[in-house]
Amino acid sequence: MTFDPNIVFMILIFAAVFTAGQAAFGLFSVATQKRKVNQRLKIADKVDGVSAMVTELRKQRGLNADGRRSGAVRWLSNLIVTSGVPYDPKKWAAYTVAAACVGGVALAFLTKNPMLFIVGALAVGLGGPFIYLKVMAKKRDTAIGVQLPQALEIIVRSLEAGHPVPTAISLVGREMTDPIGSEFGMAADEIAYGATLEQAVERMSERCQHPDIDLFAATVRLQERSGGNLTGLLKLNAHTVRERLKMRLKIKAASSEGRMSALILTLAPFIALGFIMFSSPHFYGDVIHLRFVQIGLGGCAVWMFIGNMVMRNMINMKL
Repeated sequence: MTFDPNIVFMILIFAAVFTAGQAAFGLFSVATQKRKVNQRLKIADKVDGVSAMVTELRKQRGLNADGRRSGAVRWLSNLIVTSGVPYDPKKWAAYTVAAACVGGVALAFLTKNPMLFIVGALAVGLGGPFIYLKVMAKKRDTAIGVQLPQALEIIVRSLEAGHPVPTAISLVGREMTDPIGSEFGMAADEIAYGATLEQAVERMSERCQHPDIDLFAATVRLQERSGGNLTGLLKLNAHTVRERLKMRLKIKAASSEGRMSALILTLAPFIALGFIMFSSPHFYGDVIHLRFVQIGLGGCAVWMFIGNMVMRNMINMKL
């Protein structure tokens, strides 16, 4: 049996390229992981003293000097805090104005109607930041649910080693990345600043708005008021949080077919509409002014919205 030297040579080249790619990816992943430092530790290098750090951390989260939410619109304040996006009103205003101008110009150019500039500007200027904050809040909420079991394990092991509770909480703030690292770090800083453990954990629960953090805060509050073995309670808490995370992942896997169906059914009409408008611009352009066509398209949009809401309720399972 003979082997073609060209085939062997090509196999060796493929193996070399594949190995080099794997090595480069591994080095990039390690370097990226080492560069991940939570936001609190970055701020700690720029300010002096616990008081200045607590004040700066609260300011960047959109909180007042007492660690409470600021702003007349409560739901917007809650969204800003839970999103974790650094709060900078001047920068946010500049980004919003720029996005509104781009949205208005784009809509006016596509429709060739300058009067729609205001509609596009309002839609992008108001809806864009809201959607961005919602996406970031959802992303942060998911990350907290994944990181919290590990954080509780670190606290439990630190307590078993004989460390006090504030030291165990500050250890999480030093060793873990965002979002859980900064949240526990802020709690440790508030304890060092003069707050009690119950107050610091309660404020962390208010900032995160996460059911597992609420459970952790309730556990600490129960131990503070009635006593007991905090290590044992946190072990049980960590087990409960981990099991809830597993259940969420199982629900996500079980509902993946429904979510994909909803995505396909939602995108298909828009993809078809875009292809028709690109290939035959006059297909709808010749009849779009007819009242019957306008009512029909509006009814299709309303019916699609109702269908999406029904599918969302079918796959949106709460724990």
